[in-house]
Formats: sequence, structure tokens, C-alpha cells
Amino acid sequence: MQALETLIEQAGEWTGTPVTNAASPLLPVPEDEASRILQICNACRYCEGFCAVFPAMTRRLEFGAADVHYLANLCHNCGACLHACQYAPPHEFAVNVPQTMASVRGRTYRLYAWPRAFAALYERNGLVLALALAAGIALFLIMALALRGNLWQAAAGGAFYDVFPHGLMAGIFAPVFVFALGVLGVDLRRFWREADPGPASGAALAEAGGAVATLRYLGGGHGEGCNNDSDRFSLARRHCHHATAYGFLLCFLSTCVATLYHYAFRLEAPYAYTSVPALLGTAGGIGIALGTLGLGWLNLRRHPLQGDLAQKPMDLGFIALLLVVAVSGLALMALRTTAAMPILLALHLGAVIALFLTLPYGKFAHGPLRAAALLKWAIERRQPNRLGLAED
Repeated sequence: MQALETLIEQAGEWTGTPVTNAASPLLPVPEDEASRILQICNACRYCEGFCAVFPAMTRRLEFGAADVHYLANLCHNCGACLHACQYAPPHEFAVNVPQTMASVRGRTYRLYAWPRAFAALYERNGLVLALALAAGIALFLIMALALRGNLWQAAAGGAFYDVFPHGLMAGIFAPVFVFALGVLGVDLRRFWREADPGPASGAALAEAGGAVATLRYLGGGHGEGCNNDSDRFSLARRHCHHATAYGFLLCFLSTCVATLYHYAFRLEAPYAYTSVPALLGTAGGIGIALGTLGLGWLNLRRHPLQGDLAQKPMDLGFIALLLVVAVSGLALMALRTTAAMPILLALHLGAVIALFLTLPYGKFAHGPLRAAALLKWAIERRQPNRLGLAED
């Protein structure tokens, strides 16, 4: 054991302070700390079979900014390695992979985003900014309805377009959607260019797609789940992520089908409760509501060593916006033939627009970046390991 600790001290060039790494003195503090910890882990390698981060780590002897950013986005923050590590706090080596990777991952959301100032603002004040933006847009729409005199007037058959014309809604949402898609595209392009993974084979694409779809690495080090507020394993985080992600996809698919109905078949909303768009939207809204409630509860109970406390406003802002979108959408569906429909529609539209305006700068960005990191790992593990340090 003493020999191993000596090796770890040499590998990490540990100096007695938790943020200094003589091997990379020019890295920012979070990346520098991650580099120090990864060198220690590379010498120990006890957690090598836990997730993709550790075998990917063993293909490197030094960890520059690009390597740290890639590994941070490959980490799913399950927490298994923290509780398995014999050098975790309060040990003097202070090895905390989940917390350090979370800190670096949060920085990448800002570093890859455009413009970066928006990401920095959302990172610091995510919850307040998200809710204030949604409330501001909704209030503007409500005032417009009040000026027109149809704020509390039931539309015939629950016709949304009698409240806000289809052209107006499309004209507002389409630029917001294109903006969000464009900024996320910039994020991915910057990450991919920095990662430089090489060409992707069909097998690599299939493996990465499977890992994304099943949230494979939220199963923890032994497939029993994540650690949240203690060393107890639970699959709750994985289930809540699945409910939220697939609920979001169902809602997006509902919108796509409704758009097809409108333009291709000349069928205007509202659609029957048993129609495809209504069924998809209802199922998606329920999934998002249940998933975000669970994720919010888990986030508030999460142990301080398991994540980056500075990111809580950003995380909770995204969760809160998704919850408001889901609940307002379900209420709108249920009460669309009542006098409450116009104000519910304004609240729902305000939340949806605010959600897409903030998507590229908050927690949603981890989805595309993590998918890209998983694809890089799928490509990399099929390439020869020039260091010869591990067998994949």
C-alpha cells in the first residue's frame, strides 16, 4: 500500500495543495484540479471498470484542457467512484472525481456557448433568470390579450388560433427554435473540433447511440444505480432522467405531427383528445412532470461532495422551466374549452419560449455534449492503444 501511495504521489506530482498540478501550470483551476486527480487515478486504477471515463483515462499520461473537457462530459456523475475511492476526502489527496468533473463540465457549457456572456449569466442566476424570463413573456402576452378584451373569453371548441393566430405563434417560436438549434450546433462544433476524435464508423455510432438511449452509465459502477445523498445505490436518478428525456421527445414529436397535420393535411388545432398529437403531448407532459419532480427532489437532497454546488441555480432553473412547461401544457389540454384557456395559453407559450431561449446555456447542453463525448469514446476504443496501459 505504501508503494502504491508513493507511485500516486509521483504520478500526480502532488504538492500538498488541492488545486496545484506542476504538470499543467497554465490550466484554469477546475481543469488543473481535474488533471491532478486524473493522474492519481491513472496510477491507482481501482475504478477502471466503473464507467467509460476510467478506461479512456488510461489511454493518456498527461491531461490537457481538451482531454479534461472530454472526460468531464463523458462522466455521468453517478458517484460510484467517490465511495469506492480510498483517497477521497478527508484523505490528504482529496480525490473527488464526480465533483471535479461536474465543475469542469459546467465550465464547458460556458466555454463552448455563443455568446459566452449569456451562459455566464445563466450559470450564476439560472433559477431566477429562467422563471423571470418565462413570467415576463407570459405577462406580455396576457397584457396583449387584455387589451384585445379576450383574456377570459372561452374560444369555440378550444381553438387556440382564435386567441393567438397561427402565423403569430409560428412567427414568434420559429426564430427562437432556430436560435437554440444554431447555438447548440456551435457548442457541438467547438467541442468536436477540440476533441478531434477522427471518423466515426457505423459500429461506433450504434454503440454511442445505445449508451445515450439507455443512459447506460447512470447504472453506477456495478449497475446498481447512482449514489445521491449517501453511499446507497439507487436507480431513481436514471429513471427520472429517462422520464424527462423521453417525455421531452414525445412533446417534440407531438409538435412535429401537429405541424404536419396543419400544413400537409390542412387540419387545424385543436385536435381531439384521442388524436396522435394530443396523445403524444399528454404522455410527454406527464413524463416531464414526473421526471422533473424527481430530479428536483434528488438535486436538493444531493450530497455536497457528489456535485458542484455552484451549478444548483442553473440545474434548478432548467428543471423548474421544464416543470412549468409540462404542467401548463397539461392544464391547457384539460381546460381548453373553458374561460381559463387564453391565460393558460399565454403562460404555456411564455414558458416554452423561455425554455428554448435558455436551452443552449443551461443543463440541456450536457445532453448533446455528453452524446458527442460518448461517440468520441466509441471511436477511440476501436483505435490501437498506443500507450498499452489497458485492454478495452
